[in-house]
Amino acid sequence: MKGKTDLKKQEIELLSPAGSYEGFEAAIGAGADAVYVGGPDFGARAYAQNFTQEELIRAIRTAHIHGRKLYLTVNTLLKNREIKEKLFDSLKPLYEAGLDAVIVQDLGVFQFIRRNFPKMHIHASTQMAVTGPEGMKFLEEQGAARVVAARELSLEELAAMHRKSSIEIEAFVHGALCYSFSGQCLMSSILGGRSGNRGRCAQPCRLPYQVRKGEDRRFQKKEELCPLSLKDICTLDILPEIIDAGVISLKIEGRMKQPGYTAGVTGMYRKYLDILSRDREGYRVTEEDRRYILDIFNRGGSCTGYYKQHNGPSMMAFSNEKKTGGVSTELKKCREKITGSLMLYPESPAILQISCRDKQVVVSDGEVQFAKEHPMSEERIRKQMEKLGNTEFEWEELDIQMDGNIFVPVKLLNELRRNALAELEEELCVPMYREAENKPKFSQSFDASGQNKEIPPMFVSCETMKQAETAWSHEEVRGLYLPYSVMEQAIGRGIQNQKELYLALPYITREQAPEHFFETAGEWIEKGMKGFLVRNLESYGMLRALGLERYTVLDATMYTWNNEAVDFWEKQKILKNTVPLELKEAEMRHRNNQHSELIVYGYIPLMQSAQCVRRNLSSCDMQEGSMVLKDRYEKEFTAVCVCHPWKTDTTGKKERCYNIIYNSLPYGLLKEARQVTALGMQSLRISLTMENAEETEKILDEFLGVYYHNRIPAERNFTKGHFKRGAE
Repeated sequence: MKGKTDLKKQEIELLSPAGSYEGFEAAIGAGADAVYVGGPDFGARAYAQNFTQEELIRAIRTAHIHGRKLYLTVNTLLKNREIKEKLFDSLKPLYEAGLDAVIVQDLGVFQFIRRNFPKMHIHASTQMAVTGPEGMKFLEEQGAARVVAARELSLEELAAMHRKSSIEIEAFVHGALCYSFSGQCLMSSILGGRSGNRGRCAQPCRLPYQVRKGEDRRFQKKEELCPLSLKDICTLDILPEIIDAGVISLKIEGRMKQPGYTAGVTGMYRKYLDILSRDREGYRVTEEDRRYILDIFNRGGSCTGYYKQHNGPSMMAFSNEKKTGGVSTELKKCREKITGSLMLYPESPAILQISCRDKQVVVSDGEVQFAKEHPMSEERIRKQMEKLGNTEFEWEELDIQMDGNIFVPVKLLNELRRNALAELEEELCVPMYREAENKPKFSQSFDASGQNKEIPPMFVSCETMKQAETAWSHEEVRGLYLPYSVMEQAIGRGIQNQKELYLALPYITREQAPEHFFETAGEWIEKGMKGFLVRNLESYGMLRALGLERYTVLDATMYTWNNEAVDFWEKQKILKNTVPLELKEAEMRHRNNQHSELIVYGYIPLMQSAQCVRRNLSSCDMQEGSMVLKDRYEKEFTAVCVCHPWKTDTTGKKERCYNIIYNSLPYGLLKEARQVTALGMQSLRISLTMENAEETEKILDEFLGVYYHNRIPAERNFTKGHFKRGAE
């Protein structure tokens, strides 16, 4: 890690949430340096009150009056029609008003904003699941100003990112923790149609489930056990360490919460950041303040998140009980201090000069008269001028210079004050104004359907050697995606001379690959291996650093919902992308599928989590076992323990393991073969995960028979996912 950070030399930002304008005012009043909000469209909290377009303009101005910043969440995945019809018109007035930054998940949106609003700062959302330095460096090269790090990262990982890239790191320090890596959860979407990638998460992770080990038959009967429900995070005690790791923006979660919560939590973090800036050596959090912030809101207590531990039961609430201690928080109105000078002399205009920070305005109006009978007193004039009402200002000092025998209409004084404050507001805001083009510019291929006319070839992704052997025995299978240990055997047997082979990289990539991993992969490329199946930005960044990025096949977890995203990745010269699992058939028809692969079978990964159900409820044996969760509808979901993500069979216990929770039913487009082939994909894929050799053979026989030999599809209990219904 780098040395201890001097807060006096480095500005640390306290970033607070607001789900309403009242929440925004509460955050500013409690000491937030910046506030992030959602507008009427595109935010990852669709059920928050959110801001109207007019409120957003007002909030931008108010933030700048007080020397603060406003960030807008545009952190959902967008469809083609939304980019074409809404995005430009939504952002243009905000860009012109001086919006400080947008928080973005979709790389198509990222590219669109860079092209149309070039002076806008873009923050890569935690929904991008940025887990390491190479992914962060890649985003820096694309023009990101900041990365909101995945919440699962340790202090050491954050420090490594800070050393590698010069852009800012933002990290969550307080609030709710998602069980899944953000942006990598399809559970709410697949089970209930409410997509977390569209801001509509129904939080199925907070529900009770029965649990058993994969090898057991009976479920543990624990009433109302919520095995996926995490405690909230509170990091007051470790703020110095988070800052030392290179975090520049400390983010509080909670756009769905009330203004009182925002004010209370923001005020507490403001207090301790100020203490830290004055006296680092004496930094201590009192027990009284710990209790206070816990009483504002908590789920089964709190934890310090993943900063100092990889996972474990101490982080789990195991319930969905939300607790408050009846804390009452005062909502303070932030007012900017101004100084002024009022000059009132007979037969001259009334002149008011006002200063705020480095800005000064002078206004004059009307004419001061000699008093005919009753001169106006300074006290009366001051009382009138101090009526600032619901403005953003308060007088620090007002000097009144006047003749003792004058009369000034009250209306004139009011207009003078109002005009001066309006001009001062404008002076404080105008440096942030920008100009935008009148019409949006899209990528050249945005409207291209890009459909292939031939029946697409079939690829198969495998987890085991048995699956791979079964798959490559079928002549209809064009290629395979294999983990390292299986690829090693396949290359040894010369399968690359018969099939296209791609090395499947981890779903979640953290820290360095095992020694010689990519060196060996490079040798396999020379022997005929075609490339890599890439599932996250960090893996892609690693390949890019090694000059191997042109061998990339993007998996479905690297979202390409719209043609801007397709275009973004085609500019990176990848081999092909995989169609996201939340798009429906009608949307695929209007998507550029020329270099795309569509999954037609597989158990959909509902969650990818740094937590481990097996460890939290049983024990950790590092044997890549599984657990089974049963919900209230008697559906069973397998949680697979990925203890060794790189699959080399030679790695130790220090790997950053994770769980994948799979859907209860496999996804299958067997009866939809005609519609699928009409979509003009470059290729199709059968995704094998937990199937044994017999099940693998049956699946391959059925799908290959239907897709390539006109066989009538058998009756199978498949889910169609979003192929028909889509994700709204």
